[in-house]
Amino acid sequence: MDARAMLLVAGAYARARIRARRLSSRAAIERYQARQLEALMRHAARQFPYYRDTAREGFAALPVIDKAELLAHFDQFNRFGIDAGTVREALAQGRERLGPAVIGQSTGTSGNRGYYVITDDERFVWLGTLLAKALPDALWRRHRVALALPGLSDLYRSASSGSRTSLAFFDLAQGVDAWTDRLVEFAPDTIVAPPKVLRLLAERGQLTARRIFSGAEVLDPLDRAVIEDATGQTVREIYMATEGLFGVSCKHGTLHLAEDVVHFELRRDAAWPGLCEPVVTDFTRRAQAMIRYRMNELIELADEPCRCGSALQPVRRIAGRADDLLLIEGADGTVRTVTPDVVRNAIVDADPAVTDYRVVQTGPRQLCVDLETGLSGAAEERVRAQLVARLGAMGLAPEITIRRGISVPFDRKLRRVLRQFEG
Repeated sequence: MDARAMLLVAGAYARARIRARRLSSRAAIERYQARQLEALMRHAARQFPYYRDTAREGFAALPVIDKAELLAHFDQFNRFGIDAGTVREALAQGRERLGPAVIGQSTGTSGNRGYYVITDDERFVWLGTLLAKALPDALWRRHRVALALPGLSDLYRSASSGSRTSLAFFDLAQGVDAWTDRLVEFAPDTIVAPPKVLRLLAERGQLTARRIFSGAEVLDPLDRAVIEDATGQTVREIYMATEGLFGVSCKHGTLHLAEDVVHFELRRDAAWPGLCEPVVTDFTRRAQAMIRYRMNELIELADEPCRCGSALQPVRRIAGRADDLLLIEGADGTVRTVTPDVVRNAIVDADPAVTDYRVVQTGPRQLCVDLETGLSGAAEERVRAQLVARLGAMGLAPEITIRRGISVPFDRKLRRVLRQFEG
């Protein structure tokens, strides 16, 4: 990392810390966001062809977009005019840059990959912001950070040299056993990894970092309990996706939305009681527009303020993808929406011996439940009975098939509740 990059990181870090002090109330956050949106609209009108005719009408006039719309008009959403096919081809060739642009892709959990275009400046701003939230002493105290993630990009490598933060990357695609010894030798004080990896390391006694961040997947309470019981540390979360940095947990373990860099519109629906879907606008993106982007993910907000004192919106939990809502047909032919937490709570509450599970909806009235091989027959029957009771209270009686044996995918995201048919 050269001197200019270090200055960008330090500047972004300092601004994030200043914002943390100044944005001390909801009113202050809303005023700040209004100014940022105005500046972004001016930039969008000049730099992004997709918004050239609408951005001057104001933020509220802009359409809400999704991944399909972004991919279909990708060249109109970035100021370099790079289309999605060009990004896809370059990545397939092992390239991570197109001219002045840094390119990358998502893991493709939903079936099609998302792509991003950023600049060198933006990646260092991203790094400084993340460090300010996750490691607020990173500019003057040395840290050893391990990242166990599905793919390495220039975005992460920007942190790996020339700063007080020593970063080591461990590729999940290689399998955990391929690099466990190297991880132990590296002896990180901070680790960022999916919860399934953190849990495996904790169960093996190989998770010794003082700061543990779960990222890239939904943190299931089952995994949290195992990790925290084994390590004695609070598991914190980094809520991040291809589309940007959306939240980081404070030292008390509460996840706060990153409202100092992202504007959140929270879409609600009667089918998701207590949950909402974020529509995000990133203030920091100037190479590629991320404006009123529908995340297709459900979260539950916390009503009570966090004891850390931050005015940034606290989140009780990330519930998972909207695509994974179960659509179960009742006896009268009416389809009811069932959120993943309904089946999760039924299974976990059935018996304390249940420490893992999978639920896949394979048809309109078919659920397949995978349980651990060693679980007793009595516990299995209690799981079935709880599911029948919980779903029955909703007027539903799906066919429930229970299988034994659970595999953990380390080369892709773990989704414990999954719908595999189009409702």
